[in-house]
Amino acid sequence: MSSDKYANILSEKLDEANMAKLQALKNPAVLRFIADAIDLCKPEKVFVSTDSPDDIAFIRQLALDRNEETTLAIEGHTIHFDGYHDQARDVARTKYLLPEGVDLGERLRSTGRTEGLAEIHGFLDGAMAGKIAMVRFFCLGPVNSDFGIPCLQITDSSYVAHSEDLLYRNGYEQFRRLGDSGEFFRFLHSAGKLADNNTSSDIDNRRVYIDIEDETVYTSNSQYAGNTIGLKKLALRLAIRKADREGWLAEHMFVMGVHGPGGRKTYFTGAFPSACGKTSTAMLPGESIVGDDIAYFRNIDGAARAVNVEAGIFGIIRDVNPTDDPVIHDVLTKPGEVIFSNVLITDKKPHWLGMGSELPKSGFNHSGEWKAGAQDADGKEITASHMNARYTVNLERLANVDEALNDPAGVVVGGIIYGGRDSDTCVPVQQAFDWAHGIITIAASLESETTSATLGAEGVRKFNLMSNMDFVAVPLGKYIRNNLDFGASLEKVPPIFGVNYFLRDADGKYLNGMLDKGVWVKWAELRAAGDVDVIETPTGLIPKYEDLKRLFVEVLDKDFTEDDYAEQFKLRIPENLAKLERIEKIYRDIPDAPEIIFETFAAQRQRLEALRAEKGDYVSPLD
Repeated sequence: MSSDKYANILSEKLDEANMAKLQALKNPAVLRFIADAIDLCKPEKVFVSTDSPDDIAFIRQLALDRNEETTLAIEGHTIHFDGYHDQARDVARTKYLLPEGVDLGERLRSTGRTEGLAEIHGFLDGAMAGKIAMVRFFCLGPVNSDFGIPCLQITDSSYVAHSEDLLYRNGYEQFRRLGDSGEFFRFLHSAGKLADNNTSSDIDNRRVYIDIEDETVYTSNSQYAGNTIGLKKLALRLAIRKADREGWLAEHMFVMGVHGPGGRKTYFTGAFPSACGKTSTAMLPGESIVGDDIAYFRNIDGAARAVNVEAGIFGIIRDVNPTDDPVIHDVLTKPGEVIFSNVLITDKKPHWLGMGSELPKSGFNHSGEWKAGAQDADGKEITASHMNARYTVNLERLANVDEALNDPAGVVVGGIIYGGRDSDTCVPVQQAFDWAHGIITIAASLESETTSATLGAEGVRKFNLMSNMDFVAVPLGKYIRNNLDFGASLEKVPPIFGVNYFLRDADGKYLNGMLDKGVWVKWAELRAAGDVDVIETPTGLIPKYEDLKRLFVEVLDKDFTEDDYAEQFKLRIPENLAKLERIEKIYRDIPDAPEIIFETFAAQRQRLEALRAEKGDYVSPLD
């Protein structure tokens, strides 16, 4: 398309003020992407948002005017409902568009780029007719930073646009500094045809397609934020590929400050599959949070530094209550900007599962008018609030937000934590021998057992490589190699820790309380600083009893007996050998798996078998 045609398309849909906002960027690639989107989606008009408070306020008001959100009793609070069948990430219809000759392996969903673009363009053709297309500029990571990635989002959902203002750093001024570069991520979304309640009605044609060649994400016929807020997990996929090319890491991790003795603060990052304690770790009482979901890592002057990619939280609201989550609960019950989604509403007040008080017996929720005992067309119970109901807030609202949240230089990573749901194998906390051992035997061997809240059988172990399995956008072996190479490039290498909050005894009873994780994290901080000694086992380095006994008193005012220690930290050799066999079998089927994986597994197996020959299947840490 010629530059004249681009100009004509833009001038037809943009008034003088909005055209001036685009022209001020002096970026042909920006104009071209917007013009192509207008030509395809055919909106009635286009609104261009800068970083100005007036533009941001316009978006929020539009969400209310269009009934995509409704005000609640507390000032600043709004409620949004997604369609009944549009309540989660559509994993099956999320695919990479691969150019000819590119193969990401069997574990990553993909389709050919030519046919995929034709399909998604067909769904988006005319999808914005009669609507306003909103052009948004954001930055992943702090602005004016080596970490920052400019992003351009076009959407016809004011709810999506409003959510992004809470979740991401505004980036219009970043684009002004970008000049004529085309180096930015692109996102095009349409909610598609809307039902009477303003929810996407054509969900059979819901698609989330990621064009790795043009670094563009297309989404059709959905409003659920996990499918439509492109800068979240969809952008993580693009960032993993960019990091692969440029020699840094994009990870599904929190960033937090753990406070040690004498006013010391050590920054940790951590990766946990869903329902394994990620958010509760990032929000531990007494510590500070930089981010709860996605982190970028760079080697800067020999040290690993990390930033929170986001500026807000799109969090699961189920079980948020004043006892377990006092900081979040405080934000959700005080004036200030909060978007609730898919919770129960009565008298303009939100109610959700596990909120710490009795739920009303009727109200309005994601299914419409609701009463206790309601069932859907398939006879399935309709809960008062959806199991995946969410809240969206800006991190600045949290009392425990860390002062380094927007530091362009990021924070020095003092330690990395990986955790899964494991009933019978791994001890509550251990340190890897070194970076490669940690990446291979902890991070790349991460498993999580399914729970009663998961579809299918309970207790099934699911492999989840570094808690990033759903988002890896390069061949799995290459992704592991990138992590190994990153550690090898560092002069100051962060220690790697594995944690397990879900160990059970023979009767199925949990061996630890929910708050014990605060002790494991405090021990990791002391260990990262070199303040405590360890016991060496075949699988890693574990704490000494006297250090944990002291920490349980200091952190929880709780007794930790020698029997507790012996039971929780005994080495379960048969279970560890079985895990090695499971994970190694997975990697034997991955063509590009680095040979060091199998060498590391073989060495760990040899250590375990040697100890078993000497002391039996189960070895006490006191022995």
